[in-house]
Amino acid sequence: MSFKKFLSLLIAITLTGAFLTGCTSTGNKDSSDKPVRFGQLGEPETLDPRKATGQPEGQFLLQMYEGLTAYDADNNAVPAAAEKWEVSADGLTYTFHIRQNAKWSNGDQVTAQDFEYAWKTLLSPEIASRYAEMLFYLKNGEAYNSGKVKAEAVGVKAVDPNTLEVTLEAPTPYFPQLTACYSYFPVHKKTVENNADRTANPETIISNGPFKLTAWSHNEKAEFVKNENYWDAGKVKAKKLEFSIVESNTTRVSLFENDQIDLTLDPPPSDVERLIKEKKAEITPHLGTYYYSFEVEKAPFNNPKVRKALTLAIDRSAIVKEVTKAKQIPAGAFVPLGIPDAAKGSDFRNIGGDYFKDNDIETAKKLLAEAGYPDGKGLPPITLTYNTHEGHKAIAEALQEMWKKNLGVQVELTNQEWKVFLKTCAAGDFQIARDGWSADFPDPMTFLSLFVSNNGNNHAHWKNAQFDQLVSQAKTTTAPASRVKIMHEAEALLMEEMPVLPIYFYTMTYMIKPNVKGFVHTVTDYIYFKEAYVE
Repeated sequence: MSFKKFLSLLIAITLTGAFLTGCTSTGNKDSSDKPVRFGQLGEPETLDPRKATGQPEGQFLLQMYEGLTAYDADNNAVPAAAEKWEVSADGLTYTFHIRQNAKWSNGDQVTAQDFEYAWKTLLSPEIASRYAEMLFYLKNGEAYNSGKVKAEAVGVKAVDPNTLEVTLEAPTPYFPQLTACYSYFPVHKKTVENNADRTANPETIISNGPFKLTAWSHNEKAEFVKNENYWDAGKVKAKKLEFSIVESNTTRVSLFENDQIDLTLDPPPSDVERLIKEKKAEITPHLGTYYYSFEVEKAPFNNPKVRKALTLAIDRSAIVKEVTKAKQIPAGAFVPLGIPDAAKGSDFRNIGGDYFKDNDIETAKKLLAEAGYPDGKGLPPITLTYNTHEGHKAIAEALQEMWKKNLGVQVELTNQEWKVFLKTCAAGDFQIARDGWSADFPDPMTFLSLFVSNNGNNHAHWKNAQFDQLVSQAKTTTAPASRVKIMHEAEALLMEEMPVLPIYFYTMTYMIKPNVKGFVHTVTDYIYFKEAYVE
């Protein structure tokens, strides 16, 4: 699917704001009095934008905070906390103008200093953010993160309370899109400067977005109310959001069908066909890749031939047809469909093609034998770890069976709840781990930069100096054709070393009541509830 078609479909769904389910409107009652009830996929690990890394965290933060920019319904970066910005002729310096009426939830002015403080502390070695790489676009951002320079050298400076000057390492045309990501959100300097734990509790969180968190029963429910101090409060229609925090997608479907939530996503594969037939769900495009990470620092996965053997011995077409059942596309590479290549109208994935054949058992057996494990004999015990979720379990069981049948490899399965799983992945305390990545912006870099040596989300802990150099070179190359060529070379190297095992390119299945209006679903698969309401 081309990026143009992908985006057109996504926009059409976004503007519709609801799918037909056969329900009727509940009357003329003021819609703002009705809470928007969302089925949240899991418990956030943190609500500190500087430390967040996952979808559960992002979905909370997007309602509570606001960056310099935000995404509109057409997935363009538009003014948010910043009312405007200018770019220098060389593309290296951005000057953002913070709105005079931008306020924190306690009434304080949102200042350029709040952004400078948030960005520099995120990059600091003390915070040790796993998402620090997102800010390496800033001049000396990476150098500061690695302890080579002091904070004063980082390319972000509050010129005055309403002017933020940002200097980049290299021209980055998509930088305004980056500032819509939660890693670029501000934090209220006065409250977190000496007590970072104040971002953990509703009573002490001060945020600058359309809603503020008022209650949080961990692993159960969170409640948000309209932030009366938000600069654009007039456009916030719902007085309240209610997030039911439910890891089980079967339970979320039950809540939806029993009218306890209005909107959720990712139902169990076994329910997808029925829900679509009953017009309770819709499958939408999603810019992301479902994959597994190998812990490459531990045997037997320190051997690329073992990694490749397991990667090739999978029937991805069968998985998406018989297990996931949501029109996912089998992945023969890492960067998904839907991202432009250099030539107008071209797609990065279509140009790059596949790097391996699906279900190539003959080659897989040969590689495993060359690694010293013919027919799986001699392999140490292997465990595959996934976060608790019916869909992840079904896929893991399918892989377990395929590896046993095709290679004679025995694999044990274990599952962990989301917060524990994140710690496990970060620590490298696994052999094979379920993984996935959704785009932060529509560019191959959002996928490839995951695997530079010092990226906190490089769960495989794969290190390759040549790959690091290619990614760095792509970040500083301005000619589009040259830049994209370098990224193709980087992906080819990634797929040659195979620290990760791509399964499929995502789609997303949504369940939405027809009377839910006004929300925006972004290309990065987050939902803005700013203008959402229930009729």
